Amino acid sequence: MDWTALFLSLRLAGWTVVILLPVAVLAGRFLAWNQFRGKRLVEALVLLPLVLPPTVFGFYLLLAFGAHRPIGAFWRDTFGGQLVFSFQGLVLASVIFNLPFAIQPTQRGFEAIPTDLREAAACCGMSPLRAFWQVELPLAWPGLVTAMVLTFAHTLGEFGIVLMVGGSIPGETRTLAISIYDRVQAFDDRSAAIMSAVLLAITLVTIMATLALAPRMRPRRR
Repeated sequence: MDWTALFLSLRLAGWTVVILLPVAVLAGRFLAWNQFRGKRLVEALVLLPLVLPPTVFGFYLLLAFGAHRPIGAFWRDTFGGQLVFSFQGLVLASVIFNLPFAIQPTQRGFEAIPTDLREAAACCGMSPLRAFWQVELPLAWPGLVTAMVLTFAHTLGEFGIVLMVGGSIPGETRTLAISIYDRVQAFDDRSAAIMSAVLLAITLVTIMATLALAPRMRPRRR
């Protein structure tokens, strides 16, 4: 069992969820309640990672993160080091690739909030910020939790993006999915089977816990 790869995968998934949480709330709320020219294009761009092969998406990210490209050069000049074949690059790639898994459920959660509730909150004298915390966010919470779980589970099992952007550097970019692939390539089926079972168990437990909590997170109707 490659414990280093497991902890790296959990760390990558955790950072991806933490970074995408505020992004999903802001973007999901904006897309749910605003109509503007080009909205369909924006939604299509958000969904692009769902249909584009991870290797193709990873190839473009690999080019964008290069030291001689604007993103890679900015990172090198600002923070030092490089994005390609680094944990920081994996986090950034994972955040971009998981945008649809975070934004779409959150957007649906905000879309499910009746318009009259928002108007009633305004009529009661609630400020927009107070209405967001006390009315909108509790009602959209199930969608937000779904987004976090999907993002976490998807990041744990991601292979193509990790391989293209990070490679297989032990302790730096070799996640559990990459380690499984390496073990299969080395004909070590036993180790690959153990790690696959661990990854399956973690993902299954995460999803089951979310399903168990879902009824409690839904607002009670009176």
